[in-house]
Amino acid sequence: MSEFRITRTLPEDAMAAALRADVQSGLTAAPKSLPPKWFYDAYGSELFERITELPEYYPTRAEREILAARSGEVAAALPARTLVELGSGSSEKTRFLLDALTGLHTYVPVDVSDSALRQAGQALVSERPGLRVHALIADFTAGLELPDTPGPRLVAFLGGTIGNLLPAERTAFLTGVRALLSPGDALLLGTDLVKDEEVLVRAYDDTAGVTAAFDKNVLTVVNRELGADFEPDAFEHVAVWDPEREWIEMRLRSRATQTVKVPALGLAVDFAAGEEMRTEVSAKFREEGVRRELAAAGLELAHWWTDAAGRFALSLSMAG
Repeated sequence: MSEFRITRTLPEDAMAAALRADVQSGLTAAPKSLPPKWFYDAYGSELFERITELPEYYPTRAEREILAARSGEVAAALPARTLVELGSGSSEKTRFLLDALTGLHTYVPVDVSDSALRQAGQALVSERPGLRVHALIADFTAGLELPDTPGPRLVAFLGGTIGNLLPAERTAFLTGVRALLSPGDALLLGTDLVKDEEVLVRAYDDTAGVTAAFDKNVLTVVNRELGADFEPDAFEHVAVWDPEREWIEMRLRSRATQTVKVPALGLAVDFAAGEEMRTEVSAKFREEGVRRELAAAGLELAHWWTDAAGRFALSLSMAG
């Protein structure tokens, strides 16, 4: 008998409080910044879906290629009874793993979006008789407590989203994931790989301007939620490759000298002409670096799969 449950561990007002804190700290810092998680209101999520279909944006297609080809090998390496997916969203790519994990008892999608979890979870239990879905409304970067489900557990963090975390945040995240795992459990991690600068920049600055609209959407979110008066057209989208840190930065560049007011925070924020505000870091990885970061968190990299073109990787690491 299929069953769907949803548990809220994130207080109702937690996201509003987090937005206020992030905007306060980011707009008063030097240089200014806003975190990428605030791109994703309903419109931002729609824009991101469009980005994944762009010819320049390869990561989603590359990861799907690996999942289609290798999910059977993942299941053979770890015949999980519980699959936990962090930042699950629509759970669309997860279906490859659900098909392969024939002994799966429970799927635990974790996301901040109640609506996304309900839509995906209810669809899955209707499609898959016998599958239990226990969704968690939670912020996985702020600590997580999993429901009592049978092991072994496979925790999946797909999409290359780990690249949006700064190095210290990645360390804290991987350490937190390891704390959720028992010996014999594993982490399946999606990481975008270092490659030609031109390919990387194009992926984050497409000719159709969809990524530019996505980038500017963070300003619309701040306007709506905090009463700010950002004028999105007064900023231009910029994507640059940092070869030293091996990450892409998305920025918004002020087209002119301007002052933006954020009444909910009592802020008046001055921007110089040409001043850039960072809105996203997207780190790119090499196998040896991933292995090192996993090992520092107490995880041993056991399997490494890439797409045919070597653009993206899925790694399976075991908790000892």
